[in-house]
Amino acid sequence: MFKNLIFTIVISLITIFYSNISMALEEPNYKIIKSSENYEIRKYSDRLAVEVEFSSESSGFRYLFNYISGENTKSEKVSMTVPVTQSTKIDMTAPVTQSKIDGKMLMQFYLPSKFSIKNAPIPTNKRVKLVTIEGGYYAVKRYSGRTSDTNYKKHLEKLKKNLISDNIETLDNGIKAIFNGPFTLPILRRNEAMIKIEWN
Repeated sequence: MFKNLIFTIVISLITIFYSNISMALEEPNYKIIKSSENYEIRKYSDRLAVEVEFSSESSGFRYLFNYISGENTKSEKVSMTVPVTQSTKIDMTAPVTQSKIDGKMLMQFYLPSKFSIKNAPIPTNKRVKLVTIEGGYYAVKRYSGRTSDTNYKKHLEKLKKNLISDNIETLDNGIKAIFNGPFTLPILRRNEAMIKIEWN
């Protein structure tokens, strides 16, 4: 019984610790339009981000981390925000008869709200781009556990099925959003599968 009490206390302290870290990081503002047991519909405004293209054999994280660590025209350190997002790159120049997915991935860090396209530090690494992500409506399914692609795809497919069932049109292939650091216990993680949707 004493061991169980100690275990409960330790887990509670870890939960509080990581919750405080997550709450301390800025997150893009959104308005909840609809909420159900299966997903949440959010309205996002335009937001500024730095973005890097990468393949499955390499990660774009270090390029973006270098940017916020000072690898920019102002040599300025930029505060980390959440989430870090990953999505499949869409080739908009591809013919309609061909797949628009070119096998590359995009990773993005959102910039703190104090920055605009006019005052944000410009990346000095040519692989990193400063981009404005157009606002809109997103269906979001929150889940815990590992940040693996397998776990993400499982929840993304559930989200897609729910949207099809509710006759909601999707506008992209999905976005993986990661909110916690690598040392966060899987049970305490906040992960999200997001899909941009048509909403009237």
